[in-house]
Amino acid sequence: MTATTSRDVPGLTDTAEPRGRSGRTRRRLRPPFWLLLVLLTAGLLVTLTTAVTIGPVGIPFLQVWQIVADRIQPGLGGEVTWTPIREQIVWDLRMPRVLLGAVVGAGLAVVGATLQALVRNPLADPYVFGITSGASTGATALLALGIAAFGSASLSVAAFGGAVLAFVLVLVLAGAAGGLAPARLILAGLTVAYTMSALTSLMIFLASTAGQSSIAETVLFWLLGGLGGARWSHVLIPGLVAVVGTALVTMQARSLNALLVGEETAATLGVNLGRFRLQMFTLTALMTGVMVAVSGGIGFVGLMVPHAVRLLVGSDNRRVLPVSMLLGAIFLVWADVVARIVVAPQELPIGIITALVGAPFFVAIMRSKRRLNVVGER
Repeated sequence: MTATTSRDVPGLTDTAEPRGRSGRTRRRLRPPFWLLLVLLTAGLLVTLTTAVTIGPVGIPFLQVWQIVADRIQPGLGGEVTWTPIREQIVWDLRMPRVLLGAVVGAGLAVVGATLQALVRNPLADPYVFGITSGASTGATALLALGIAAFGSASLSVAAFGGAVLAFVLVLVLAGAAGGLAPARLILAGLTVAYTMSALTSLMIFLASTAGQSSIAETVLFWLLGGLGGARWSHVLIPGLVAVVGTALVTMQARSLNALLVGEETAATLGVNLGRFRLQMFTLTALMTGVMVAVSGGIGFVGLMVPHAVRLLVGSDNRRVLPVSMLLGAIFLVWADVVARIVVAPQELPIGIITALVGAPFFVAIMRSKRRLNVVGER
């Protein structure tokens, strides 16, 4: 057996791409990384602006930026040619919703990419580790009990608390089974996820049989995710968590790359596997808890976006993580736009849209005979 050295590990040298004729062909077909970042950043700005213009009251593209500039600095947007109603629609209703969608999409995509690399499993995402299910249980318990100790933020606080509880339970179960190995983490996560889902279903059933149908409907809508109640106060904390969390994870991209090759190789290269997994799992759990707390349970973003990114940039996490952040933000903003307009004036839960897009995406990958992996063909 040939020993693996740092030369074979993506991100530790410049030999991260596959060798051979097919590998060179794929590398030539991929756009330069800097160009991809520029295009995605521009695409995100266009997406954010376009999403604000779409709705029952159409807002011109340029006028969106004029209103935003005027709110930031009076007079900066030029002559006021818009009505106060339009300004309220842009600044108070649509802009925080669009920004929150971008933040949640970015955060969930980064979490998914990190977890898939951390446990070397292409199907890893926040749902697999029970974190999203825990948040759902916390939110459902709050609605069922009618507790509002934190005012309008009570639902988000309860969801975050449920996510943290699920995370602790996963750590305890995995630790009791012998450590934080990938297989143990996944099994513990699935156990917690199914348990939390059962508790949530039980509370919904009890609420329905007790004649509290409104609570059951609210819970069911929240479980599928939505951004309808977004306000500026909801954007700041998730935004900071997404940016700081992505930066911290990206700083550990080389260690994640080493893990992709194998645990023995990572240990040889100086990665403390137990401590590293605990740090990364804790960070991704907190990020997930914050995102789910403000948006509900939105599936497929953390599972699908990282795979799409790896088709564009390969498996090097120094590239996968920042591109996942941008592409996840763009994807979820457009998913929210579709959710708003497809059955207007009603809204669909975003989770329905992401699932309808995610399922055909994986079918297309399987039909093209591409492998769902996190290491990349070598």
